[in-house]
Amino acid sequence: MFKRMLQAVGIGGPSVDTVLHEGPCSPGGRVAGEVRIGGASGPTQIQRIDLVLVAQVETADDQQGTMEFQRLTVAGEFQLEAEQYTNLPFELPLPWETPITALGGQPLPGMRVGVRTEVAVAKAVDTGDMDPLHVEPLPSQQAVLQAMFASGAQLKSADVEHGGIDGVAQQFPFYQEIEFFAPPQYTGRISEVELTLVARPDSLDVVLEADRRGGLFHSGGDVLGRIHRSHEEALETDWHAEITNWLEAVAQSGGFFGGAGVQGGHEFHGGHKSDHERSGGSGVGGMVAAGAAGVAAGALGGMMLDEVFEGEEDDGGDEE
Repeated sequence: MFKRMLQAVGIGGPSVDTVLHEGPCSPGGRVAGEVRIGGASGPTQIQRIDLVLVAQVETADDQQGTMEFQRLTVAGEFQLEAEQYTNLPFELPLPWETPITALGGQPLPGMRVGVRTEVAVAKAVDTGDMDPLHVEPLPSQQAVLQAMFASGAQLKSADVEHGGIDGVAQQFPFYQEIEFFAPPQYTGRISEVELTLVARPDSLDVVLEADRRGGLFHSGGDVLGRIHRSHEEALETDWHAEITNWLEAVAQSGGFFGGAGVQGGHEFHGGHKSDHERSGGSGVGGMVAAGAAGVAAGALGGMMLDEVFEGEEDDGGDEE
């Protein structure tokens, strides 16, 4: 909630209060609310009120900055009379690449994404604080996250990084990484696994990056893999098998796993940059229905979170 006196007007100017409706939203959806403005001691001419989606983004040199990625004009020019109040309802569309900020109602550590209110008045723009957004994963994204936790991976943190992923169509020059400690069975071979879920209206790209430790017969470094599915296919994919097979291949051989070929990797990441893309599914099962509640949030710094994924499984189906 952004509630403050407009600095551009000074003492006696109107206050602005931005209220987001309670409840989670998802990428590709909308967040609703209203801007409440008024209470000035005299007439005030408002030129424009904008709502801006912003995210805290990490740059290549590990610096933190705020990036705008969506803007909605709530109101154009209008006059506020003395002591007058007005409410301006809005529905702000969320891009499909909006980063996830919560899992099963629990905040995702490291994420700062929200709505900023800007009011143009007295030939100046008054910028408010950020109202945090509660963005839960899409059902297709949740199915992948469920499988990560089922594999034994534990949540570490998340961030949004500036740059792009080669071979993945992106609307914005940033991507979210959700970082996990590798499952315990890979201790000494893989230290961390980073997951990026790039959604669009019809499909989902799942990008995995493993920090593979070097050994006697292979060098260490980052190994990348990518799997592309429609949202419907993602709900029918056995993600536990996909992720487990990929981690086993990384731990044993270093990352080229047959199939469709080698693409690119993350722009700012070094190491072995193979990217394995498959267009078909490898099995049916582990289906998570839309709206399935709960997340296994894993561990942050060794401390377990209580939320667990709860979803219905469909054990039937044909192998592809």
